[in-house]
Amino acid sequence: MPRTREPRAPDLSQLRAPLLRWYARHKRDLPWRRTRDPYAIWVSEVMLQQTRVAVVMPYFQRFLERYPDVVSLARATEEEVLASWSGLGYYRRARNLHRGAREVVARHDGRVPRLPDELRALPGVGRYTAGAIASIAFDLPEPVLDGNVRRVLTRVLALSADRVGKSREQRELWQVARELARGRRPGEVNQALMELGALVCTSTSPRCPRCPWKRSCRARVAGQAEAYPVMDRRPAPQAVRVAVAWLTRGQRVLLERPDNGNPLRGTWDLPAIEVEATANPIDALRDKLGRRGLDAALGESIARVRHGILNRRLTMEVYAGRLRRGRVARLRDLCWIDPARLATKAISGATHKITSAVGASW
Repeated sequence: MPRTREPRAPDLSQLRAPLLRWYARHKRDLPWRRTRDPYAIWVSEVMLQQTRVAVVMPYFQRFLERYPDVVSLARATEEEVLASWSGLGYYRRARNLHRGAREVVARHDGRVPRLPDELRALPGVGRYTAGAIASIAFDLPEPVLDGNVRRVLTRVLALSADRVGKSREQRELWQVARELARGRRPGEVNQALMELGALVCTSTSPRCPRCPWKRSCRARVAGQAEAYPVMDRRPAPQAVRVAVAWLTRGQRVLLERPDNGNPLRGTWDLPAIEVEATANPIDALRDKLGRRGLDAALGESIARVRHGILNRRLTMEVYAGRLRRGRVARLRDLCWIDPARLATKAISGATHKITSAVGASW
């Protein structure tokens, strides 16, 4: 990071008012912003982890229609909850939310707790999520620090982990976020910070002239907005070749509960296996199914689908076939299902893509 003469650190007490004015004019109309229900806010924050807003919106509304309160969620089975989450991915979030709802019913009489320490004791609720629920639902002066907020604050302060170290950067950012949350409308301030990072102070090509803090931002004044924050270097994408079996019986297709060899990462998925560049994919699939006591006849490829999971880039070749021998009904980890009913299973985004690709030709 080049050293330049930077402007004075901004007066945090002068930043809240222009931020709130900007937010009132420019905030998006999102369904979780129309409520102060702590349960709905909790659901939204869990869904938004590692997932884009546009993807979450229909899931959020359907989920609340199915489970309108924490008691109804607690009463559901895990299988039902995972099916409602189907296609959203990262199913551990859904399991933690379900476990958390049961703890709220058992320990808090069915009411989402308001104190941050009690919130953080729930499965999957960390410092950020607890701060979001406490500030937005209960108007408590609790800070939030997600990727968007970190980017905004490191630029305003011209704060670099390269200079001060990661632990000190984190401490300073949390302290600044706490200072900003103090005072009236802490939930609005926190949402405004997140919205500023999402709409204006973006990771590339920030829209500095539109920013309510453009005169206070040390990085912008120094002409270095895009230099902050300094991000860890991501590992290079890993290309992965995957063979997938599309085994049918009548109008139904075979699903499995993935074992360690299935790279698709759903709770239910099409049978799949990673294969080396020189390996025969049909042989690999037949060996995999054989370990479950099934003998499959596999034919030609009917689809090729690409899908990304973290830094892995999957190229999935799908082979149609049928079972010659084996009793699926005797195996708990296998089932036949009509593709039209896949929404009743917690399948991965990869399997959703495959069924869409195959559906046009099947």
